Amino acid sequence: MSNIIAIVGRPNVGKSTLFNRLTESKTAIVKEVSGVTRDRIYGRGEWVGVDFSVIDTGGYVKGSDDIFEEEIRKQVEIAIDEAHVIIFMLDVTTGIVDLDEVVAGMLRKSKKKVFIAANKVDNTQRVGLSAEFWSLGLGEVFDISATNGSGTGEILDEIVKEFDKEDTSVRDKDGLPRIAIVGKPNVGKSSLINALTGQERNIVTPISGTTRDTINTRYNAFGFDFMLIDTAGIRKQAKVHEDIEYYSVLRSVKAIETSDVCIFMVDAEEGIQKQDLTIFYMIEKNSKGVVVLINKWDLVEKDHKTMLEYEEKVREQLAPFRDVPIIFTSTVTKQRLHKAIETAMDVYENRVRKIQTSKLNELMLGIIEATPPPSTKGKYVKIKYVQQLPTHSPSFAFFCNLPQYIPDSYKRFLENRLREEYNFTGIPIRIYFRKK
Repeated sequence: MSNIIAIVGRPNVGKSTLFNRLTESKTAIVKEVSGVTRDRIYGRGEWVGVDFSVIDTGGYVKGSDDIFEEEIRKQVEIAIDEAHVIIFMLDVTTGIVDLDEVVAGMLRKSKKKVFIAANKVDNTQRVGLSAEFWSLGLGEVFDISATNGSGTGEILDEIVKEFDKEDTSVRDKDGLPRIAIVGKPNVGKSSLINALTGQERNIVTPISGTTRDTINTRYNAFGFDFMLIDTAGIRKQAKVHEDIEYYSVLRSVKAIETSDVCIFMVDAEEGIQKQDLTIFYMIEKNSKGVVVLINKWDLVEKDHKTMLEYEEKVREQLAPFRDVPIIFTSTVTKQRLHKAIETAMDVYENRVRKIQTSKLNELMLGIIEATPPPSTKGKYVKIKYVQQLPTHSPSFAFFCNLPQYIPDSYKRFLENRLREEYNFTGIPIRIYFRKK
């Protein structure tokens, strides 16, 4: 199971602030008004070498007629069901209120590991106010301040003890590359599996969410040998309302984390929408290879310019990570399906490519000498050495005297030159500047 943390609690206790701190981002909107977080927000975090995913849920409200709050309730219930551990956030300035008791009751039934985060302990006068939270009987209470970060290290130390610390993100136990088929419900993921294997392995209907469990299929034909992972993944749980889109993203998160390359499927008639981008950003954030499949291309009215115009629009939507292969397919007519597999394996080879250090330095130091970093505040940056890091996806360290003065524009310049000289199509590149 993937390392997934769900942050739950009633509105306005600081869930989004903690999410931003754990993921070192500003993805979640933070405002002193209850109910601001209405969409599901996903992020990646790391603590003492252990990677994990974080879900920021909306505040749980019971008995409301508001349509948004009804959706929030469903999302919280599903997050509790799917997560590995739960952070239950409470506010020390208000103590336990009725809604806290409601959420606590849900957590007791879930049988999941719960960590109580007593938030807003922003000063020494509030230390000890969390004592009453022990009465909930859900486990250890941690005083934290999501705003200034105090106490978050202590709670994370305990949370990561519950996680799988082994890196399962690279290969199958048989040493086979793992290719995940991801995308929104009903874009043709199961149809692709069936078309490739020639077997009705998965039920295919026009109804979203037919695939209820992740299915692994070994593909060994035409000179290829790898594991295909079909992720649609809705699993119905007792007393949990089905929210198909929410489940599909959660299952996609798990499949993405354990894959090498993702075949990211998009409905040609609908185009790339908000949920598609959420899944794509998760692929990029996890440094996985990606092939974009525009499926159901046979249903689109087109002329000789349609494909080029569509492709350019897709690249604009996926920016700044534009160096991805885009293939137009149809699982019904089986158009270009074999090309999709060939491309996915090419992307896999790009992902595992290692560049000899001497050749890397010979090339990149010459480029840097011809186009050095711009001076900042009269400071001149001198890059002296380049090394590919021993990571599972392409990462490069540039050793220099003043790494803090290198602008993002120069970082993008170096990435683009690496992509020009070496084939990293479909692969996110990580570049780090370190002091030499």
